[in-house]
Amino acid sequence: MGNSQSNLGSAESRREKVIVRTSYLGILTNILLAAFKAGVGLGANSIAVILDAVNNLSDALSSIVTIVGTKLAGMSPDRKHPLGHGRIEYLSAMIVAGLVLYAGITSAVESLKKILHPEKPEYSAVSLVIIAVAVVVKIVLGKYVKRKGEQVNSDSLSASGADAMFDAILSASVLASALIFLSSGISLEAYVGAAISLFIIKSGIGMMVETVNKILGMRADQETTDRIKQILNSEPEVRGAFDLILYNYGPNKDLASAHVELPDTMTVKEVDKLTRKLETTVFKETGVLIAGLGVYACNTGETEAAKIQEEVRARVMAHEWAVQFHGFYVDVEAKEMRFDVVLNFNIRPRDAIQILYAEMKQAYPDYSLQIVPDVDVSV
Repeated sequence: MGNSQSNLGSAESRREKVIVRTSYLGILTNILLAAFKAGVGLGANSIAVILDAVNNLSDALSSIVTIVGTKLAGMSPDRKHPLGHGRIEYLSAMIVAGLVLYAGITSAVESLKKILHPEKPEYSAVSLVIIAVAVVVKIVLGKYVKRKGEQVNSDSLSASGADAMFDAILSASVLASALIFLSSGISLEAYVGAAISLFIIKSGIGMMVETVNKILGMRADQETTDRIKQILNSEPEVRGAFDLILYNYGPNKDLASAHVELPDTMTVKEVDKLTRKLETTVFKETGVLIAGLGVYACNTGETEAAKIQEEVRARVMAHEWAVQFHGFYVDVEAKEMRFDVVLNFNIRPRDAIQILYAEMKQAYPDYSLQIVPDVDVSV
């Protein structure tokens, strides 16, 4: 897998350059926008415009955190962290979420003060033009950053792009409130500022929840797991692929383990050749590195074993909490039987195994049993 690791490293280097370059563009743009909006907001005595400027500064700071996080995540593996530092990106995303949440709460407090103690804004034609230009710039920036984030599978960039598009809508609402004030004399400044702060808070909470889910570990993407199983089952010797678990160590850093059922007539040499081939194919087609590929032996050429297997399968799958039955092998002469059963989350594994042991012992009293419970991770 040496070439695979080398290709992965070069791909990560290119990905880092794209993220850093795009983030620098975001920083420069947001600082300029914040400066112009702050000038407009202070000159017009507009809390909504000032809070919009603060939001741009928080976006720039978020981009800085994204750069630092990406750089740290790209550090080479070491003795303490042999699988690299990719998960640092999730920690940096958490910091970004905290910054956004803080900005939203601060904005809400300031808006509430303005609602309780209102001040009349004063807009000029130049200030309105600046706000309108800011809307257009944010739309262009948002589309560009989001597209780059999707290209390199960067949640931070994708979120920044979506946030920029959202900021464009918020800036447009500020512009609308200014036009309403100029045409009717009705000031909605503080209320628009409050609405902006609520949207910012919601965005920060959403980012934090998403990042926490990734740190905790989420169910693997169905499309990816289906494709891996399809590849594993593509070889004629493989009778089934099971127990697929993906381990994520940062964006584009996925390892996996699985079991394949193989005929009990295969030699170790043949198994070794087959599993290496499968590992290489999976990595080339999905980018997932198979860290462990276990083997289940399948009975071959025994009609009695096949009959017992179907009987056991029927008994196990009659339970609503049994999701899948696999890894079955029976030695008729030695009176030994073993199999795995995937359980849903409606029953404790210990309770399920006790039930199955009792049923199997009653049906096959002469057999020694080994029943392994598996978690419904990806079936």
